[in-house]
Amino acid sequence: MKTNASLPPLLAFGAHPDDIEFGCGGIIACEAHAGRPVHLVICSRGEAGTNGTPAIRAREARKAEKHLGATIEFIKLDGDSHLEVRAAHAIKLARLIRRRRPSAVLAPSLVENQHPDHWRLAQIVRDASRLARYGGLKELKRLRPHAIGQLFFYAVSPDAEPRDAQPVLIDISAPEVVAAWTASMQAHASQLRTRNYVAFQLARAQVSGMRAGLDYAQALWPNDPLVFDSLSAMARSARRF
Repeated sequence: MKTNASLPPLLAFGAHPDDIEFGCGGIIACEAHAGRPVHLVICSRGEAGTNGTPAIRAREARKAEKHLGATIEFIKLDGDSHLEVRAAHAIKLARLIRRRRPSAVLAPSLVENQHPDHWRLAQIVRDASRLARYGGLKELKRLRPHAIGQLFFYAVSPDAEPRDAQPVLIDISAPEVVAAWTASMQAHASQLRTRNYVAFQLARAQVSGMRAGLDYAQALWPNDPLVFDSLSAMARSARRF
């Protein structure tokens, strides 16, 4: 899959090796198939998980990103199930944002009723996105400040979906996108011993799609109000009056 260097990069953060694939993998595949450079940042190797060793889970993640058409890196924070919200972590991620210079950033949702690493990472990424644009931060002086266009949150499970905001639905119905996303989830074979997460996430995407008259859709929640140049850019909605 060929990337188009003229398209602005997309940066996605996950607390564990499978979070991005299960939570927003269809969107990643959709953007990558459109030629957009996509980079995944995994903040642990799933070392506290019931199934799969850290080495196995890292291999699965690298296999999954090939299906999605993205690139990937692992960074070390506090370790699986030990993540704490710290300024040092936000500065570390802000450094990565300055280096990658994405137009949009994806992170797990801020809802607390999920794995604690998910919502804590969301807070860290939100802080990092702000710090990345502060020119006077001494730890980041060697890199030019960078302001992202938008921060979006994804939900790994229905319980993690924000209840106080309307989502943005992304159409991921193209067969090649669904196939790539499915293959990326299947790559996490160690995690499928507990539950058929592939069928579960596909069903969620079908329900979201039905809401908008689509075959498949995945939801994102913006951190800030979306801004458009014209009403003509907002030609579609889920509700058909």
